[in-house]
Amino acid sequence: MLFQLESNFKPRGDKGQAIAKLLKSIEAGNRHQTLLGVTGSGKTFTVANVIQELNRPTLVISHNKTLAAQLYSEFKQFFPRNAVEYFVSYFDYYQPEAYIPRSDTYIEKDSSINEEIERLRLSTASALLSRRDVIVVASVSCIYGITSPEDYEQMLLTVKYGQHISREAVLGRLIDMLYERNDVNFARGRFRVRGDVVEVYPATADEEGIRLEFFGDEIDAIRRFDSLTGHTYESLNVITFFPAKQFVTPADKLNRALRTIREELEQRIVQLESQNKLLEAQRLRMRTEYDLEMLQEMGFCNGIENYSRHLSGRPPGSRPYTIIDFFPDDFLTVIDESHATIPQIGGMYEGDRSRKTVLVNYGFRLPSALDNRPLNFDEFMKLTDQTIYASATPAEFEIQNSVVSNKGYIPHKRQRIGEEELVPFEVAGRARPPGALRPAFGALGARARPVSRTDDPPEKFDTHTPGAPLIVEQIIRPTGLLDPKITMKPLKNQIDETIELCRQRVEKGERVLVTTLTKRTAEDLADYLRDVGLKVRYLHSDIDAIERVEILRGLRAADFDILVGINLL
Repeated sequence: MLFQLESNFKPRGDKGQAIAKLLKSIEAGNRHQTLLGVTGSGKTFTVANVIQELNRPTLVISHNKTLAAQLYSEFKQFFPRNAVEYFVSYFDYYQPEAYIPRSDTYIEKDSSINEEIERLRLSTASALLSRRDVIVVASVSCIYGITSPEDYEQMLLTVKYGQHISREAVLGRLIDMLYERNDVNFARGRFRVRGDVVEVYPATADEEGIRLEFFGDEIDAIRRFDSLTGHTYESLNVITFFPAKQFVTPADKLNRALRTIREELEQRIVQLESQNKLLEAQRLRMRTEYDLEMLQEMGFCNGIENYSRHLSGRPPGSRPYTIIDFFPDDFLTVIDESHATIPQIGGMYEGDRSRKTVLVNYGFRLPSALDNRPLNFDEFMKLTDQTIYASATPAEFEIQNSVVSNKGYIPHKRQRIGEEELVPFEVAGRARPPGALRPAFGALGARARPVSRTDDPPEKFDTHTPGAPLIVEQIIRPTGLLDPKITMKPLKNQIDETIELCRQRVEKGERVLVTTLTKRTAEDLADYLRDVGLKVRYLHSDIDAIERVEILRGLRAADFDILVGINLL
């Protein structure tokens, strides 16, 4: 068995039946199934048990970095012997390239990359190419383009003890893989040379380097050492180095790309000049020629992702390669908080295309830049196969699709909640009559499709009759806690009352979550609460992913008592 779940807990309450039903549905070949679990019922532990039994590589998608980090931490604890990877956007700050025609304002791309998250992203790709016991916890960043797995594999460097290879050949290969030589500042993605010794700091490593010792043109020793102290603690027979960047291209493909980019440039210049867009033509030639020089000399340029179609050799209009392409065919997809994640996946494509179309029309980018984009929803669904949707409040899309014999998917056309806009459910020759409305959906109310309740035995769970629902209920919390009592209070004196309620909870040694509508309000309220003597922090999207995790850890450790933010629940 590849996956080894380690936990002091055993499935209790209604977890056992939920695990058994999900396994039964997936093993029967069904594509869509929904885990309807109330908040705090242990859906992550249920999914972990399913992963262990299925023994398949798994992609877990969450709709924001903070939740992804929490899931990553939990799966790391459950599977310490397996590869649990974290794949989210590596930008601490990101201002996309844009142009505003109305004011003739060009906004250059500006970003700040978090090196630790970049390492984790590279580690994800390397793990997927080298082993099967991999769980990748990702944000919606997983639908954005990266290098194709074929190109990535071509750029690997494997060195063996006793291998006949010159030092110069190794150095040249490392440079092709976008490693930098720096004999003074030894950092991740760099190497240094000291006589017959080459020391490499792998892009996927945490705090360890690899020392290659040559005797002439032969590898005399391969040692793993501490990058800070230089202490050697392991000798190796073989080591594989992975590229230092996500966008890497073999030399033959790079040369071909330079040619096809020039061809597209000349065609586009003719097109713009025929439309009397001389300024746009001049702008496009200047910008593209500069990028071509950088690619030819350095193998890299700012905004290299805009040439990804040429670099990968894809035809016009084709989808980009993503981290999903690195998975084997039989992988499992888990969409956490699916009611929020599914709409986010579907909305990324249109927003990206609208911005880039303006850049292309005004001569800032070649038309091929439009193919540097996230997957659209249809492409995402074609790339994924068997999927578990996990949510306390599944939306129409999950409910409609979680049925036996649904090998494709039923599009979710509803833009906002409203009974008059619901999409009729159709499967296996059965349809709701025109005009008939779906009953209101709720944890205790009527359901659009029957739900397999916790007291229904797994052996009676129908996974073969076309159209039978595949919605599994999990409502018992292992802690035995019930839903909290909700009290509605008037807006009058809300700040004073909030302070008083916070003090009451703090005196009992408890923690408090305060939700606001805007980031500015969260900051101002946190400052005010701090001024009246309370220990408080705020949390929102302007805080980078690593610091968010540290703030949440501080809340658990009682470093402070009150957390103010948006969407904290």
